[in-house]
Parts: sequence; structure tokens; C-alpha cells
Amino acid sequence: MPQQKQETVKEFEFTRSDFERVRSLIHKRAGISLADSKQEMVYSRLARRLRATGIAAFTSYLDSLEAGHMQDEWEAFTNALTTNLTSFFREAHHFPLLADHALAVRQREGGQLSIWCSASSTGEEPYSIAMTMCEAFGTLTPPVQIFATDIDTNVLATASEGVYPIERVDKLEPERLKRFFLRGKGANQGMVRVRQELRQLVTFRQLNLLEDGWQIKGPFDAIFCRNVMIYFDKPTQRKILSRFVPLMKPHALLFAGHSENFLYVSDALRLRGKTVYQLDDRAG
Repeated sequence: MPQQKQETVKEFEFTRSDFERVRSLIHKRAGISLADSKQEMVYSRLARRLRATGIAAFTSYLDSLEAGHMQDEWEAFTNALTTNLTSFFREAHHFPLLADHALAVRQREGGQLSIWCSASSTGEEPYSIAMTMCEAFGTLTPPVQIFATDIDTNVLATASEGVYPIERVDKLEPERLKRFFLRGKGANQGMVRVRQELRQLVTFRQLNLLEDGWQIKGPFDAIFCRNVMIYFDKPTQRKILSRFVPLMKPHALLFAGHSENFLYVSDALRLRGKTVYQLDDRAG
């Protein structure tokens, strides 16, 4: 007789109603729209929070959150449900375009450039931007300020440290690795650290793209908003893009993720290159 597949008994009961409450809460808190297929992922990540808080049931955990009895837990709740997939020079075609753009702006206008990485995760993206600027200008102190923000305070702590397992950089060219990273020794064997000169180019700050008042000021020469809009519904995307526009210089570029299309969300932008946008001077 064929063996019947046994269902794994869950540590905590997690009903469809619980899942719908989580979906509603994370949408209000962070704008994230969780698909139906994410129920198991949500259980796995939030079960850790139940263990950490000593709460025995999802219903009680969510009740406490909504009642305001665990204000500090909101941050952990949001961090748990935020996906942070990133790598150095991800979507590599963006960086030569950024380099050419920065050099052209510098030649035309002089002064310091300003770039915002709006979903920085553990830092690989803003540090890739910083490396690109160093290479473009031929110095470890290029005329650029990079602001890097994320909703997740845990990943921001990692990003600020700039310390990574060596396998995170194993796809970088040897000359980049040698120029921009320091290899750990002794207790830090198997780790690398971003050079201080590179870290000084980047300012990390917590920011929720859904909050009313962004604690960041433009205007920017470029904004990176890659692989984050896919977690938002169309109205949320439209709202965020409308707030990017006043923060962009007339020539600024907006870099999107490979699966994101902003043309169907905002009429203020036009396509400049593959998943790269600039303001459309015909709009409005």
C-alpha cells in the first residue's frame, strides 16, 4: 500500500483568519502586499517572534500588537516580514549607465552629486554604487554623497558595519576585491570588510517609504528603488513614485528592478534604458 503523507504538526495554530490579519497589518505598516502563497512563509517567520516574546498563540500575539501593548515589537514584526535579497552589482547593466550619468552631470554642473538608495537592505547595493563612483572618478574620495535607507533596522546594522562572509564577494573581480575590501584575519578569518573610505561615502538611515514625512531631502541626481515596488500594490506604487518626482533633479535617473515597470504607474516618467527612467518633460 502507498504510504500516506503525514502533515507536519505546527507548534502554533495559524488559521486563515490569522494570516489575513497579518496581511492587513503589514500592508498598513509597510505597504507590503502579501500573496496568498506566502502563508507558510509568514508562519515560519512570525513563529520565531512568538517564541521570542513567550506568547503561546498567534491570536494573542496579534491582539497585543493591535492593542498597542507591544510597541517595540512592531519593529521586529516588520523586520520579520521584510524580504532582503541582494548582492553586489546586482543587475549589472545599471552601473555603467550610472557612471556615465555621474560624469556628465559633474562636467556640466560641477559640485557634489547626491544619490539615494531607497531600499538598501544589507548594504550591497549602496556599496556597489560607491564603488562605481570611485571607479568613474578614479579616486576613493569621489564628489558624491550616497544616502541609503531601509525599513528594516536589522539589515541597516549589517550595512553600517560593512562586514560580510567572503562568499558574498566571490563573484567580484579580483581588482575590485583588492581595492575596496579588507580581508579578515584571526578571529575574522573568512570575512571581509568594506574599506573605510567607501563606508564614509554612504549614510545609512531607517526610513519607511509608507510614512508621511520622509526624513530625507533632495534633490537627487539618481534614485535607486529596485526590487521593492513588487511588494506594493498599484496605489501604493503610484503614491511612492509621485513623492520621488519632487526629489529628482530635472536630469535625474530612477533605477528600477528587472521585473518592475513604472510606466503603467506614473505618467511623470519615461524610459531611458532597460529599467531606467527619467522625468518626462512632456508630463503635466
